[in-house]
Amino acid sequence: MEIKQFAVGDILEMKKQHPCGEKRMKVMRIGSDIRVICLGCGRDMTVAREKLEKNIRKVISCNEIAVKNDKN
Repeated sequence: MEIKQFAVGDILEMKKQHPCGEKRMKVMRIGSDIRVICLGCGRDMTVAREKLEKNIRKVISCNEIAVKNDKN
């Protein structure tokens, strides 16, 4: 299994959607548990790293977001 690399501020696109319908979560804290916030409803969750890594489809780094905002 590929180890997902992400940092605080990155956006995680998940395989399954949150009950509010959003698939993107923002990373707020990293450790053995990961604290994320749903970008749809704002729900703050702490999830075990192992469980979260299995459900990540794509990592959008905060650097990519900054570059997109600079171009606009």
